[in-house]
Amino acid sequence: MVKLSNGAAIPQIGLGVLRVENAQTQPVVESAIEVGYRHIDAAAGYGNEAEVGEALEASGFAAGSARKSVWVTTKLKDSEQGYDSALKAFDRQLGLLRLEYVDMYMIHWPTPFDWRSGETWRAFTKLRDEGRVKTLGVCNFLPEHLERLHKETGEYPAVNQIELHPTWQQREVVDFCRAKGIAVEAYSPIARGADLKAGNGVLDRIAAAHSVGEGRDGGPLHVSVAQVILRWHIENETIIIPKSVHRERQIENLHLMDFALTPDEHAAIDALDSDTRAGHDPMTFTYA
Repeated sequence: MVKLSNGAAIPQIGLGVLRVENAQTQPVVESAIEVGYRHIDAAAGYGNEAEVGEALEASGFAAGSARKSVWVTTKLKDSEQGYDSALKAFDRQLGLLRLEYVDMYMIHWPTPFDWRSGETWRAFTKLRDEGRVKTLGVCNFLPEHLERLHKETGEYPAVNQIELHPTWQQREVVDFCRAKGIAVEAYSPIARGADLKAGNGVLDRIAAAHSVGEGRDGGPLHVSVAQVILRWHIENETIIIPKSVHRERQIENLHLMDFALTPDEHAAIDALDSDTRAGHDPMTFTYA
């Protein structure tokens, strides 16, 4: 769990559902809950909130005491930013998710070319005051956007979800967030798979070095390159939401506590930083 500035505690490992087909979403989320995930990261822009809601309900986590044990995040569409439009959008999203509240509601992109984050945040605080949202966050905000939001509202978000992986570490953004008490959450934590081949074999060597002994279940310990990268995130105290539609990979992504990187191994992954992102530029992109 990662403690947030508002006192809430968010599971450090969650399941992302970006680019999960609608027909797959319910069984994928049900599988994740069954194997132990207690953090689901959704968004209006992904187009599968209804299926996430069906999975939560079918698994018994949409209401009652079980609801308190799962963290559900969703995000506002950029086209619905603004005070009245955000309130209306949230009502729709909450209905699709079949929930009485969400644990975190986020502005998806800053859209500095059409800035409405201040008025959107006012709607968010109303939802928080009503108890229908517990934590307020943003995605893809650069320091200048975080400062502008703070100037207009007097608040920093509890979480900033950004693209973050070994070859795109965004150190300036991360350092700013840490200084302001904003937790950092990484999407595309392995660069949509691209970082599995980063480093000319250094990640393979680290994985092989840890594939000795036995795991928690008593069987032989096998550490994958993906687990090495996710462990690096964990040690950086970054919240991560790796996407996987495969049950075996979901389980693998949760099992990151059987080993720890050495200081040299951690530094070797730090050294993989580059100027190559896998996603979009927050200065120009909108997820309408």
